[in-house]
Amino acid sequence: MPVYTAPVRDMQFILNDVMNIQSADIPGYADLDPEFLAAILNECGKLTADVLAPLNAIGDTQGCTLENGVVRTPDGFKDAFEQVKEGGWTGIDCDPEFGGQGLPYLIGTAVGEMFASSNMAFGMYQGLTHGAYSAIHAHGTQEQKETYLPKMVSCDWTGTMNLTEPHCGTDLGLMRTKAEPQADGTFKITGQKIFISAGEHDMSDNIIHLVLAKIPGGPEGVKGISLFIVPKFLVNDDGSLGARNSLSVGKIEEKMGIHGNATCVMNYDGATGYLLGQEHKGMRAMFTMMNEARLGVGLQGLAQAEVAYQNALAYAKDRLQGRDVTGAKNPDGPADPLIVHPDIRRNLMDQKSFIEGARALIFWAAQMIDQHHRSNDAQADGLVSLLIPVIKGFLTDRGFDMAVQAQQVYGGHGYIEEWGMSQFARDARIAMIYEGANGVQALDLVGRKLATDGGKHVMAFFEIVKSFIAENKEMDEEFQAAFLAPLKQASKDLQAATMYFMQSGTKNPNDALAGSYDYMHLFGHTALGFMWARMAKVAKTALENGTDDAAFNKTKLTTGHYYMAKQLPATGALLAKITAGSTPVMALTADQF
Repeated sequence: MPVYTAPVRDMQFILNDVMNIQSADIPGYADLDPEFLAAILNECGKLTADVLAPLNAIGDTQGCTLENGVVRTPDGFKDAFEQVKEGGWTGIDCDPEFGGQGLPYLIGTAVGEMFASSNMAFGMYQGLTHGAYSAIHAHGTQEQKETYLPKMVSCDWTGTMNLTEPHCGTDLGLMRTKAEPQADGTFKITGQKIFISAGEHDMSDNIIHLVLAKIPGGPEGVKGISLFIVPKFLVNDDGSLGARNSLSVGKIEEKMGIHGNATCVMNYDGATGYLLGQEHKGMRAMFTMMNEARLGVGLQGLAQAEVAYQNALAYAKDRLQGRDVTGAKNPDGPADPLIVHPDIRRNLMDQKSFIEGARALIFWAAQMIDQHHRSNDAQADGLVSLLIPVIKGFLTDRGFDMAVQAQQVYGGHGYIEEWGMSQFARDARIAMIYEGANGVQALDLVGRKLATDGGKHVMAFFEIVKSFIAENKEMDEEFQAAFLAPLKQASKDLQAATMYFMQSGTKNPNDALAGSYDYMHLFGHTALGFMWARMAKVAKTALENGTDDAAFNKTKLTTGHYYMAKQLPATGALLAKITAGSTPVMALTADQF
């Protein structure tokens, strides 16, 4: 059975040494001294490794079952959920007014990675609740907040998001679910929603569904969508649970992965709903939490890559296969371990260099979300909004690739279920699809985010990278050649692609749309290259100044050099694909396919 160890040391390196969060001018960050931070990360590491990780395979094999309208979660899930609740993990970054601990979103992100690595399906129950909490916290009335949030922060009540319908996924303007106004100010919600993660289960007393629906007579398309709070059980004035609402589970979807999470078809048959925010402004309410939700999915891509890599590395060190071509490394045994072979090293280095760079990028983005929310920093909000489709799309694409590469290390055993590696690949696959499929993320990046505020935010990214290179031009030649020169070239490639869209895309929009996916990956590689240059500088400085952990810092430098030398050059090929334009993509007519 696969195992998991929380990467606490690497998290501490990024938070304390690279980001130096204690010195950041963000309210609440000064309290995050290294000892306090270590206590949080280590405690969460123990919980996820000892309690949640052993349930991961159980959740995968047992799945969820629907019995008389109630979904039963896999063995052990309910007891584990109680332990998570008792530890206060469900409200770690939530508002203290409603029972949360009030820690920065960045800390919730670090904790969230551990939950997603150890048991992705389990972690979704509280993760989706956090999303619903955020929407109510941002748009609810004071009465709604007081009614729902304390119980959602503790996860005594959980939450969901209901967007998709059988006939419409991304195109929400086609939505049919209705919300009929009632004399008492409530609405009767009627319609069917599909793909509702954690839509029904046996781990909480109530489930608070946030449902998108259209009020009759409203504007056409997405401009006529409103958002409603639709609880499984109605809540009495004194906070106690009342009658069962008119909603039910049609079925549990049979899925490729995340079997431990109940993905439900939800039927609303005149269910009582309460308007959240303004009429016909449901999409705005949903997008309030979109940056956090999509960063959370990007985090899942990283998380599955991390746990898959940990197990592949252990297998590569233990499994004896063949001999090192330069001479036996295990002369007393029948063969050498897999890890001596260059192709296995390549495979593992691909994984390791991606994971550590991706973690730094996600933590940087989470810090910007804190900067926006805690300091009302519009510039941070603009930059992180630009990066979010890159984080969601690129990191989940590459996270899935890395889970498959980890599976490949096992050879035939990776394809056999008892080794558990296929679960990581199957679970990682959904992250490329939900919260907006990755093709949509690429279109959002190129079609919306690049032009936001006149291109101000992409120019800000270029300036950040340019300034970093200029500030470090006095570093030795080795550092410049290994890190600064590749980063500069990648940034030039990204700027050239951006300029191509500005020039050609305005004349022929298909040129921009056809190149959008490659652009998302080009941006992702450049962003990870920037993260690696930052981390390498810190590691190199630590070694030059003397450090108690020289081995860690040497490893960090070597891993970073691998990414810059073997992965970052992909930006050149991606630029060539982008500038080839849309003609090769659109050349066939539909009937020629």
